[in-house]
Amino acid sequence: MNRSEGDLEIHLEIDNETVTEARSVGTMYRGFENLLRGRSTLDGLVITPRICGICSTAHLKAAVKALDMIAGVRVPDDALRVRNLTLMAEQLQNDLRHTFLLFTPDFASPAYQGHSLFEEAVRRYRPLKGETVVPTIRETKKILEIIAILGGQWPHSSFMVPGGVVSVPGQNDINQCRSLLANFRHWYERRVLGCTLARWSDVKTLEDLDLWLHEKREHQESELGFFIRFSREAQLHKLGNGHQNFISFGAYEMPMNTGLKTPSGGLYLFPPGFFNNGVMSPFDQEKITEDVTFSHFKSHGPFQIRARHPFEETTVIETPHVNNEAYSWGKAPRYDGYPAETGPLAELLMASNPLMEGFLNKDGPNVFLRQLARLIRPALLLPAMDCWLKETGVGNEIFYRKNEQRENGRGFGLVQAHRGALGHWVTLEEGKISEYQVITPTTWNASPRDGKNIRGPWEEALVGTLINNPAHPVEIEHTIRSFDPCMVCCVHAVDGHNKRPAAKFFC
Repeated sequence: MNRSEGDLEIHLEIDNETVTEARSVGTMYRGFENLLRGRSTLDGLVITPRICGICSTAHLKAAVKALDMIAGVRVPDDALRVRNLTLMAEQLQNDLRHTFLLFTPDFASPAYQGHSLFEEAVRRYRPLKGETVVPTIRETKKILEIIAILGGQWPHSSFMVPGGVVSVPGQNDINQCRSLLANFRHWYERRVLGCTLARWSDVKTLEDLDLWLHEKREHQESELGFFIRFSREAQLHKLGNGHQNFISFGAYEMPMNTGLKTPSGGLYLFPPGFFNNGVMSPFDQEKITEDVTFSHFKSHGPFQIRARHPFEETTVIETPHVNNEAYSWGKAPRYDGYPAETGPLAELLMASNPLMEGFLNKDGPNVFLRQLARLIRPALLLPAMDCWLKETGVGNEIFYRKNEQRENGRGFGLVQAHRGALGHWVTLEEGKISEYQVITPTTWNASPRDGKNIRGPWEEALVGTLINNPAHPVEIEHTIRSFDPCMVCCVHAVDGHNKRPAAKFFC
């Protein structure tokens, strides 16, 4: 997020053990965008995947989609499948590692010692040793082999190029990927869901979920079942309500020739859109702006406009820091003037998932719902991956369409990364990159205030939080981790008066 990614601090004001104010403070300037200026057209395909070691495939796809647009090339169906499959594999890894290695270990915090499920939480989620933690590391490592097989390496692969992909999988490669996927699906059904994907697909309402939970012991004892039971006891649905705005760029373009059908029949497996206080509207990237009112960056242009579309924006450090209001190296992205939460919950809401809609209507956005969306999203990805693996390489389909990369032009690449909406905006002049803007999912969620003094999603979600035990403020940790920030794994609390650690959180 800190142009792009990096360190982050959350500054809180607390009165009577209740958060009264919050600031999301990006403390590091990494300068990826400025690093790209003046470089050759294809350098973004190599450099931007290094922004994040977890999301490297997502950044590669966003970068190449921008160049596809500039070249005016239609990507062949099989190339779309390979691009989608690799991003899906990366997403499966992230959803489950984040849940069981980073989020649920906080269930083993001393803050929950009085809860009836505490001892079981320790047994399951003790960091690096828990009965769920170890298999999660093993199984999610295996699923990433799909990226290495289809893309040649992981992480930081560069197999996507304008017009398609340069790696052409053979039948042995496809068979190997299908075997890896089948094994992962078996583990996910047995360990995470406690039932088949077919049985889970029948769960569409809150009533269906309760019936499923009490139907079999396997359902209750599954990771999903335990998460639901613990979350209810800990009342996680009362934490992290925040803004009622959600954004998704659309996930996984549908090949023109595929047997996979989507509920909406649209161009994406999960359609794009903007959700504002219960009202869904079509997505229009022209409505995206970046606000620098509270950022350590200069306004520019003849009127010193502090909120611009990414194509009109540049990243210029304000030195010396003459803006006394600035408190973050992150900019404040807005959609049609609104702050917007992004992530799996936003994705499933745009896809009109009835379970997500039911919970949202009941409790609003919250910690439990965000994490539930992350736990069940794999159930929607796995059948799609199976279908596209079966279709890849069938017939005379090609994996690359020759194109002439233009020396001048501009294009944008929008994808749904694991954490939500990721966008790259690229401008070329005389065969060189003249401007590059990246808005990551964490930039959306962890944004500072904007020119209207409206808080970013994290900030809003934290205000009003009651801290039951100041020595173990897990409520703060739950709220931030529910957004799956890139810097999630090394979080601690510091007393603002003496600068000493106030509490440690599991990493």
